[in-house]
Amino acid sequence: MVKFRDYYEILGVPRSASEQEIKTAYRKLARKFHPDANKGDKSAEGKFKEIAEAYEVLKDAEKRKRYDMLGANYKSGSEFRPPPDFGGFNFDFGSMAGGGSGSSFSDFFDMLFGQSMAGQGMPGGFSGARGRAGTFAGARGADRTSRVPAHHEAEIELSLEEMAKGSRRTLQISTPNGDSKTVDVKIPAGVHPGSKVRVAGKNAGSDGADIYLIVKAKPHANFTLDGNNLLSELSITPSQAVLGTDTTVNTLEGEKTVKVPAGSQAGRTLRLRGLGLPGIKGALAGDQLVKLKIIVPTKPTPEQIKLYEELAKIEKKS
Repeated sequence: MVKFRDYYEILGVPRSASEQEIKTAYRKLARKFHPDANKGDKSAEGKFKEIAEAYEVLKDAEKRKRYDMLGANYKSGSEFRPPPDFGGFNFDFGSMAGGGSGSSFSDFFDMLFGQSMAGQGMPGGFSGARGRAGTFAGARGADRTSRVPAHHEAEIELSLEEMAKGSRRTLQISTPNGDSKTVDVKIPAGVHPGSKVRVAGKNAGSDGADIYLIVKAKPHANFTLDGNNLLSELSITPSQAVLGTDTTVNTLEGEKTVKVPAGSQAGRTLRLRGLGLPGIKGALAGDQLVKLKIIVPTKPTPEQIKLYEELAKIEKKS
């Protein structure tokens, strides 16, 4: 006999929880108890394993349905033996590389699903620890790799330039027989945060199971993303604000010339149409919205001081 595990209780969700509610609860708990955030804390490590095991079952409709056949007839921690009519039921999980401490799921899990996980790692859905299972470190170029479990989604960080123009990355996949395989992945142009890039199982060498890379935007030095639009700032001097000027701004396509109208106020927004991210499925591309910021010299020269004094006298008379 083994101890019954209430996977719903472990994740803190009701039996009626939706797939999204289960995913949200898992990610929240996984971040809290992940070994990287709890160095040397064995209790946190044990809790993380429980959370990972619960999510491994409840995130999969088939495994969850099988588990739910047990109903609410068992209490967490009570002695458990599958009912006579439960029957055998095997799942092929493939290989789960990296992450966690590499130890097995519980005997309860093995008893239910008939698939020992000894020597395997945690599920790859957790995205809180960079460079671990299921998570990309966001390196540019094809010379940096991260391990991805064959049957799990993984998060990949892309720069805005890569999202707009496309990119290539290298994955290192662990196959069911313990071998490793390097896969070159093409990231298509026009992906957005939340987009999923499919890596076909036949290419990954993972017994036909696909891998989905969920796109996440890297922080950018010049832009903030707002839907398809890019937000940026442009600093101008008081004289440029009063008189107007032609100046350059950074865009994803390089420097572009913009016209600042005379009499512009701080906070005014200039719209550069079509210079945001490409639209999804034929939708129009976003725009770049440039917010004006007026700066004054912090250490004015004697000549500047004299001119500002003259201006102050004129303003006082008007």
